[in-house]
Amino acid sequence: MTKAPLDLLLSEAPATRPIVSLSEGSDPRVVAGALATRDAGIANLILVGPAGAVAAELKAQGATAGDGISIHDPSTSPLTADLATAYHALRRHKGVDEKAARKAVETPLIYAAMLVREGHADGTVGGAVATTSDVVRTDLQVIGKAPDAAMVSSFFLMYPPPNAGGDARAMLYSDCGLVIDPTSDEMAGIAAASAASCRALLRQEPKIALLSFSSKGSARHPLVTKVTKALERLNADHPDLDADGELQFDTAFVPAIAASKAPGSNVAGQANVMIFPNLDAGNIAYKITQRLGGYTAIGPILQGLAKPANDLSRGCVANDVTQMIAVTVLQALARQD
Repeated sequence: MTKAPLDLLLSEAPATRPIVSLSEGSDPRVVAGALATRDAGIANLILVGPAGAVAAELKAQGATAGDGISIHDPSTSPLTADLATAYHALRRHKGVDEKAARKAVETPLIYAAMLVREGHADGTVGGAVATTSDVVRTDLQVIGKAPDAAMVSSFFLMYPPPNAGGDARAMLYSDCGLVIDPTSDEMAGIAAASAASCRALLRQEPKIALLSFSSKGSARHPLVTKVTKALERLNADHPDLDADGELQFDTAFVPAIAASKAPGSNVAGQANVMIFPNLDAGNIAYKITQRLGGYTAIGPILQGLAKPANDLSRGCVANDVTQMIAVTVLQALARQD
């Protein structure tokens, strides 16, 4: 059975411990998640925030800084001046002067992202308090898009319940959290990025289903054409990938239905990467899979950035923080391969 990110890291015991900056370092859930990650030995953590508040929360949870946990207060950190200079160089074309750059870097969200940009951390996680829009905007502005990425998108890792049988399997759903209405070319880019994420986080070869309300021409509509054109673009750009579309979800997921609706397909009935035609479909689907199917959903996880950065839900619990740190570590390690 496919292992969740933390269990995967524990089983592989990576030789290096990447550094992950946490922009909400005084939040009790973030501190608890950081301590669990530290105790598991998979990462070193930087808790970013007012030093007194971070130290107080560590103490409340029976811990102190040190041995894999450090505190960075952006208002007093010896790195802040250099990070402000770098941020000014990055954003002055947008009218950010030196004073505004210093003020910006003293905010934990930007400081944590700048640590990654300047090589002081391998990845960053935020969003327990900050909104998704603030987190993603900061990551795009500071870390930026990877040179080889078509765009920045997101996905969820979906893990079946322990006793699930039949066709249940771990899957990657994209995009369920960021890109509202991708074009055909953007769908192809999301699929290509999701294939790499599947290899890095599920340790599986991707079988990509481009989803629709139609299977292999069963319906005709511009929305179906959008999906078939996405497949054409994906095949042209990445002929090495196993992909098919347009497919209905049951055709992509259930072997018996695949045999009837898409005979001869290398993907139908066994897809582990589900690419949705828009955010409505993706967001609804992951929540139905989670709430009715009993699957565990981890995400939204960002892909397409130059370096790892991820967003938490404001309703997260400590284990969610630990799992997202593990995801970020796996993304960082994949870049070292």
